[in-house]
Order: sequence, then structure tokens, then C-alpha cells
Amino acid sequence: MNSNEEYWGMPLNTYCMAIHLSQLASIVIPGLGFVLPVILWIANKDKHDAIDMHGKVTINWLISLFIYSVICGILVVIFIGIIGLGILALLNLIFAIVAAIKANNGQVWVYPFSIRFLK
Repeated sequence: MNSNEEYWGMPLNTYCMAIHLSQLASIVIPGLGFVLPVILWIANKDKHDAIDMHGKVTINWLISLFIYSVICGILVVIFIGIIGLGILALLNLIFAIVAAIKANNGQVWVYPFSIRFLK
């Protein structure tokens, strides 16, 4: 593959960065933060290994985040779940930014606490 190739008008590293940052779209429209990264990943995963790797680590994190959120949602009845949901929201923001910066530098960063569903 040509390293100067573009994906949706973006260089490779920028596109990979967009995969990570797109999960923050849920701040504006609930659910979009899951749908958008999946679309970005699926659209070009077969065109470059880096896109496939970044997509997989992002999707693994999003599925893990969903599971952790459900658990915290259940634990809301004993208050600890509210704290857990707040921590998850903060971690999601921090993790997306760190992963995006690493992606822009050409590195794949595996999200901490992420369950590996896609390998």
C-alpha cells in the first residue's frame, strides 16, 4: 500500500485517529459514538492493516464499555453505580484522546480494561 493513500479524504494516521475520536459523537447524539466507529472501521478495514487494528481495539473497548455500563447501571440502586458511570464516562474521554494521539503518531494503543472480543 502507498503510505500517501487517503481514506475518505484523510491520510492514514488521521483516518485512524478519527476512528478513535468518533466514539465521542455520543456526547452529541446518543448511540452515534458506537455506530460511527463501526462504519469507519468496516468501510476501509480491508484496505489497510492499520485501519483494521485501530478499528478492532476501538470496537473491543466500546463493547467492554457497554458491559461495564450495564453493570454500573444495575449498581445504581446501591449508589456505587452512579460513581462507576461517572468514572466510565471520564475514562472513555481520556482513552479516546490518548488512542487518537497515538494513532496520529502511527501507533496502536490498546485501551486498558478492554476485553478482547475481536483479535
